[in-house]
Amino acid sequence: MNKSDSQKIKTILEENNYKPVENPKKADLIIVNMCSVRQSAVDRVYGLANKFSKWKKEKDITTTLTGCILKQDQNKFKKKFDILFNKNNITYLPEILSGKDFKKEDKPLNYLNVKSKLESKVSEFVPIMSGCNNFCSYCVVPYTRGKEISRPGNKIISEVKNLFKKNIKKIVLLGQNVNSYKDQDTNFPDLLKKIIKIDNKFWLNFVSSHPKDLSDNLINVMSNSGKITNYLHLAVQSGDNQVLKAMNRNYTIEDYKKIIKKLRKKIPNLAISTDIIVGFPGETKAQFQNTIDLFKWAKFDMAYIAKYSPRQMTAASNLEDNISHKEKKKREKILVKLLKKYALENNQRFLNKKIEVLVTSKRDNNFFGETKNNKDIKITSQNKDLKIGQFIKCRVCHVTPWHLRGELV
Repeated sequence: MNKSDSQKIKTILEENNYKPVENPKKADLIIVNMCSVRQSAVDRVYGLANKFSKWKKEKDITTTLTGCILKQDQNKFKKKFDILFNKNNITYLPEILSGKDFKKEDKPLNYLNVKSKLESKVSEFVPIMSGCNNFCSYCVVPYTRGKEISRPGNKIISEVKNLFKKNIKKIVLLGQNVNSYKDQDTNFPDLLKKIIKIDNKFWLNFVSSHPKDLSDNLINVMSNSGKITNYLHLAVQSGDNQVLKAMNRNYTIEDYKKIIKKLRKKIPNLAISTDIIVGFPGETKAQFQNTIDLFKWAKFDMAYIAKYSPRQMTAASNLEDNISHKEKKKREKILVKLLKKYALENNQRFLNKKIEVLVTSKRDNNFFGETKNNKDIKITSQNKDLKIGQFIKCRVCHVTPWHLRGELV
């Protein structure tokens, strides 16, 4: 979501005669779009602010902060940045920067409907909802982005159709919890069906999904479509039921496994990634072993593993952060080692197979792409007519845990 928001900000700036610079020291305006899910990200923003203050001694720079900012952090950041503004007000960015008065809107739908300049020739993000109602005990998103709000389905369909006119080949639907999308009588599976019906050759993907909202209906839509990619990001966070309860995740490991079994039965070649937090307050070695056991059972294609850090305002911040940094790092390394093993095993099933690939870029006479399973692939080809945005067939000739290499068929 932050990347999508940054694209919108960049588009508005360029429409108002601002030009990007490669070296931030040479900028007249710096806008930091903050994510505050983890304390480490907030700490990095403080570090940037201190760096900017040194640059200001050499050059007149306006520093601006937006994004996910807790109210408790706002007063501290006001001392560090020239301007703070609500991300929902990005349509008024020119007025904000010039100090002019404007009618304060603060409505998420206003900013979600801002069309951003295309950053890619191939794929594009389409936000469909914002906010979260789940209140996981470690997460500040409900406090920084507010309650869930969904864009009208007709606006989403219209935006997707316009992207196809610009030859975009892959659409990624975005939301803090996409599968809780609801617009009047249209739920998330209904929205997917409407997009799939659009007469065009494209791939469709979505992030992020919550296990408690991943319905049988959604699984059926995914399995019956030739356009939805064979990749799903489904955050589990822990392999232990007691820890999940403390996290307020509202499902059990048994529930999670049941979903994975259904998915793999309906979509046998599905690649699955997840999120994991290690060292959550009170997580015992036995509870962490349950997460290890889940990794061995699920054999994830990818996992984004975070060491727990407390965030103010969250329920978990009232718990004692009693796992040492050294122990968190040790647990992280154990999971990364397992992930590397299973990611390689999963990729080996593609070896010597012909697969469909979307060409996404070209660097130094080499073409690169991605598979329908969201795998990065380097394409070996002497075909000078190969173009970015093409769907092609490749034979996979080499694999690593994180990449494939293939020859054009």
